[in-house]
Amino acid sequence: MTRNTRTLVAIALPLLALALTHAAAAQSFTGNWPITITKSPHGNATYCLALTDDGSLGFPHSGSATLTGQTLGGEKLFGTFQVINGLLTATIQSQGGTGQNAGLVFVGHAAKKGTLGKGIYDEVYGGEEFDSGALAFGVKGGC
Repeated sequence: MTRNTRTLVAIALPLLALALTHAAAAQSFTGNWPITITKSPHGNATYCLALTDDGSLGFPHSGSATLTGQTLGGEKLFGTFQVINGLLTATIQSQGGTGQNAGLVFVGHAAKKGTLGKGIYDEVYGGEEFDSGALAFGVKGGC
């Protein structure tokens, strides 16, 4: 009986460790996140950033992103995101006021437990920084 118990424990422990490791790796950033920009000369606002974490950009946590908010006049903007070295970077395509290409870049700390922290916002027109500010991510599912 003792021998059978030892064998069962010897098999069960590695399986449990594997299951726990897989559950931790399965953490996802899929969902919608309220983001608030402050300390910006032009862009202080709150938006909703929706992420689809499917690993499609080569990193385990990466995929498509959309941005909505009142200041966008009901328009939905599209882009991508990646989590690299504990930082989430979302890049959203936007049209500049003069027709030139523009982009909105959101960078925040990404915790292993799937939460996002403070970061920065940068608006780029024609390859140059136009506006920047402090960024705070709200609670997942908050918009």
